[in-house]
Amino acid sequence: MKAALCPQPGHLTLVDRPAPGSPPPGWVRLAVSHVGICGTDYHIFEGKHPFLEYPRVMGHELSGTVSESGEGVAIRPGTRVVVNPYLSCGTCHACRRGKPNCCINIKVLGVHTDGALCEEILVPAGNLYPADGLSPEAAATVEFLAIGAHAVRRSQAEAGSRALVIGAGPIGLGTALFSRVAGHRVTLLDASAERLAMAAERFGFTEGILAGDSARAAVLAATEDAGFDVVFDATGHAGSMEAAFSFVGHGGTLVLVSVVKDDIRFSDPEFHKREMTLIGSRNATKVDFEHVMAALRAGDVPVEALVTHRTTLDGLPADLPRWAHEKAGLIKAIVTIREN
Repeated sequence: MKAALCPQPGHLTLVDRPAPGSPPPGWVRLAVSHVGICGTDYHIFEGKHPFLEYPRVMGHELSGTVSESGEGVAIRPGTRVVVNPYLSCGTCHACRRGKPNCCINIKVLGVHTDGALCEEILVPAGNLYPADGLSPEAAATVEFLAIGAHAVRRSQAEAGSRALVIGAGPIGLGTALFSRVAGHRVTLLDASAERLAMAAERFGFTEGILAGDSARAAVLAATEDAGFDVVFDATGHAGSMEAAFSFVGHGGTLVLVSVVKDDIRFSDPEFHKREMTLIGSRNATKVDFEHVMAALRAGDVPVEALVTHRTTLDGLPADLPRWAHEKAGLIKAIVTIREN
């Protein structure tokens, strides 16, 4: 039997479940090492995720070591890996166009199917990327950073562009970091002065705007009344996403990194007179994971500043409920399943 952590809304329970058998052809058995906790996991815990059936083993930000390979798999046991948690069908229209991140039949580990808050998991070998040169903890941050890296790549904004990232949570910070890697001049906007101060202290994002009635004036002051060349909204808040349209300069781009269930409304005349580009960004692809891993190896992304909280599988039933409500100082929490 293997330990796993299954939530019901508002509570977590450690349970035993049968160990997975030998992996089928094209799959591997993975010994899970470290798992990151993200906003989706907090929503699952609180019963707020609209597309999830309980019980569900959470965990989609993970690193591990291959313990057994199925037939036809080249990656060898003992290889430390990063896991792409987006399981695509490979045959739908999106997959055939090279966009498995928005596969029509996508299943995300820890959301549509059981995830990695357990000792072992079976995953397709094609979703594994060797984590050479990365610590197991750093490897567990790759997935959430790839979300931001994908959004920046989708924007096609050139080096030297003035970029505004709205939302200084983990996804927003990841987006800001890879916007900076791309050579953009980055400003953050957030409703929390504490988060803006933390972003300045930990990551050097000294240009910050506090959300509120004066935000529009601050945006104009920061851009000589022109607006930003590219704006990324990573808030998951419909009101913020609607307000973001007014922060984009003429000829600029708005990238919606987060998703909400609400309808998003905007002024068509304002949109058209700017000849604005509106982009949705979903998940990430192999090229984004590889870009993140290269940036981590090069020291362009300070993992030590991102990981603020740590726990174990045994400690998570007590720690996650507290972190769901006590956000002060929290950027990324990591669960150690095993050291390897």
